[in-house]
Amino acid sequence: MNLMGLQGGQYKPLSPEQVKTIHEASLKILGHTGITYEPGLEETIKMLEKNGTSIDKDQKRIRFPKELVTTQVAKAPEKILLCGLDPENDMNLTQDRVHLGTGGAAIKILDPDTGKIRSTTLDDLYKVSRLVDQLSNIHFLVRPCIPTDIDEKDYDINMFYTCLAASGKHVMSGVNDEEGLHRVMELAAMIMGGKEKLKKRPIISITACFAISPLKLCTQSTRIMQEAIRNFIPVALSSAPMAGSTSPLTMAGTLAQLHAEQLAGITICQLTNPGAPLLYGGIPGMANLKTMGYSGGAVEFGMMNAAIHQLARHIKVPNYNSSGLSDSKVPDAQAGYEKAFTSVLASMGGSNYIHHAAGMLESMLTIAHEQFVIDDEIIGNCCKVLKGIEVDEEHLALEVIHSVGPGGDFMTSPHTMSHLRKEYYIGNGVTDKKARGKWEAAGSLDTRQRALAIARKLLETPQPSYIPEEIDKAIREKFNILL
Repeated sequence: MNLMGLQGGQYKPLSPEQVKTIHEASLKILGHTGITYEPGLEETIKMLEKNGTSIDKDQKRIRFPKELVTTQVAKAPEKILLCGLDPENDMNLTQDRVHLGTGGAAIKILDPDTGKIRSTTLDDLYKVSRLVDQLSNIHFLVRPCIPTDIDEKDYDINMFYTCLAASGKHVMSGVNDEEGLHRVMELAAMIMGGKEKLKKRPIISITACFAISPLKLCTQSTRIMQEAIRNFIPVALSSAPMAGSTSPLTMAGTLAQLHAEQLAGITICQLTNPGAPLLYGGIPGMANLKTMGYSGGAVEFGMMNAAIHQLARHIKVPNYNSSGLSDSKVPDAQAGYEKAFTSVLASMGGSNYIHHAAGMLESMLTIAHEQFVIDDEIIGNCCKVLKGIEVDEEHLALEVIHSVGPGGDFMTSPHTMSHLRKEYYIGNGVTDKKARGKWEAAGSLDTRQRALAIARKLLETPQPSYIPEEIDKAIREKFNILL
């Protein structure tokens, strides 16, 4: 059952009037309050000033005229193609088409052998990427963890190489600097057979955390964002305010500020390279005001991320956002219900590229093999909701009802047999539906234990060769590949 790119949009937390109200409020923020910036963005500031923004260099404040924002945002493409090394994993991001995948930059993992927490390694990234490659409901691979066992200067090239070597799905990650971006682009071009082929079939994309909420441009990430845009590498304009900490406590206030940050980022990108592909990257979250940490598992997180898609749709730009986060430290009941709530809301909201939906625990700090398997099951259920109920002559089954007749049963009907594996979501095997006696005979395993067994079995399967041997050799001669 293909559950990728299904139609969302059934859940709309904002009315059309509220969407317009927030959009107009965001334009007022950009025109009146403006945004500030870190040192080192002189060329970007010159470009903005040349195109009509008001620059207060004493206050380091940029104010955007409404007409400039509206004109530039309209140049951003409404549809983006993100490709996998396996073309079956290609994704058309547009309108209300929904895709869910991994995300994050976790630095800890629940060791699959000991169950204890430890730092993540490059080998962990490889194994997790292999899991994702085989879990069919996880549609793309955003680098889920940081390999803490290698030098930071080797991060960018090794993270992308490891993900591309392990999976045929689209790969997205952040990079440390522009030099790292160019190395990654060269790596992808070598795999694809040239820069033009990469441009036509982008197997990589970049996350750029250009905005430091509230309303501040990050120098390094803005430069990375612009350089990716210049080279037509798709880029997600990540902005992640926390309500009550780096944005107003109220959901509407957080959405208005975040939308303003996104409009500013899109304007900068389209002035840099008109028509270049990008994703509206709003990720509204909440601060835990008891601990001052991040709170990722609340139902309001799902509500606001569904609202983000409405704001992105209002300006006709595909969006990237989040679901599936949990404050739980282990794959337990709390992780299950927090992930299910936020993922089903973001999915039904119609979000195009929902990252963090698989594998994450402890508010993005930790991953676990078994959690990826459990989340694949949750995502599959979310997508089944989007698939809806088919109503046609075959599915109404009037002739079948007539042939069975009053008092009969449908257990042995050919109609039942023909739809047995298609009508209802079957899952990946992690959900137990046995009678108690059979469950006990199988070892009385709970969900986490079953998921870990599935993960181990998947990692024992032969690994496809996504990068041809001669290309892999050339890559290793050119770059310091550590896998």
